[in-house]
Amino acid sequence: MPIPGNLLTTAMAVMPHTDVDRALEVALSTDIPFWPQLPLYSYYEDMYVQASEHFPGIVLDLEKRTLRFSMEKFIAEAEEAMAHFDDPEYFDISTTYSVVYHRFLHMDLSDRPAIRGQLEGPISFGLNIVDQDDRPILFDDTVRPFMFEFMAKRINVQLERLKKRNPNAFMFVDEPGLQFLFSAMSGYNDISAHAEMEMFFSMIDRPRGIHLCGNPDWDFLLSLDLDILSLDVYSNGEVFANYAASIKRFLDRGGILVWGMVPTNFEPFEKEDMDSLEQRLEEIWSKLAAKGIDTEFMVSKSLLSPATCCLVNPDKEKTVEKAFEMIGKLSARLREKHRL
Repeated sequence: MPIPGNLLTTAMAVMPHTDVDRALEVALSTDIPFWPQLPLYSYYEDMYVQASEHFPGIVLDLEKRTLRFSMEKFIAEAEEAMAHFDDPEYFDISTTYSVVYHRFLHMDLSDRPAIRGQLEGPISFGLNIVDQDDRPILFDDTVRPFMFEFMAKRINVQLERLKKRNPNAFMFVDEPGLQFLFSAMSGYNDISAHAEMEMFFSMIDRPRGIHLCGNPDWDFLLSLDLDILSLDVYSNGEVFANYAASIKRFLDRGGILVWGMVPTNFEPFEKEDMDSLEQRLEEIWSKLAAKGIDTEFMVSKSLLSPATCCLVNPDKEKTVEKAFEMIGKLSARLREKHRL
């Protein structure tokens, strides 16, 4: 089944809530719900920590809220990890690492047009986790190939579980680190990265895609074999609109775009309203239409979401919840306007 478009709503996974039930209630307010990641509820619920479960060499300090890597520990634990490579449960997220995920899996989600899961991607994980020499493990030629295969297995296991709750489930690979890839001081260049990301996606079951809030090389990203791409259009829409040729190729081959339009940070949210956000999005679509992308075709291949996650608002989860409410109203208005 294809991922639905037609300006239905979904959202990013990281949320500032410390109440699991309330976070799930807000996530379920979208057309395509997801299981929230709640790092303020527990460090285990942090997206990097969840991706690290059973990864050999990981040094997790819950008290200090740090996640690091030890090559000595990796060598000692790698054989044990390899022995479990055919064990799906080993690669799933345990109840220790996410209460929210397992609560989501016990819900009746069969009536939704789709549902979604997510896992931190190998590029971001590898850039964020540093070894005993403070070097990101992405740049280690021994660890990196293992990491790509390990994360692919984790994504596939989660997707299989989600499909039991709704056959139209799909996965986001969260890759905020992609925007930093090309400025990193290493020999890991864009050619190597593209080849390894293509290999990575070839190991992942469909439907699959990338979510990020930054501003990467969009040609690089849109050329990957993705089914869906989720981005912060509120901040990066003007730049993104300059890549019309790549966007058109992505849409023509069946790709879905998730337009992150409503800001979740307190100050920008307070400056906007429904009219201003609608105008901002329609201006971007008009620019793309002028470059040969049919608007009605594009909106049929589009979803809407809040622009980013946000953990630092002075009002905690209140603005985030307002953003979720506004994206629902913006969706309804635009769906009526475009007769969807």
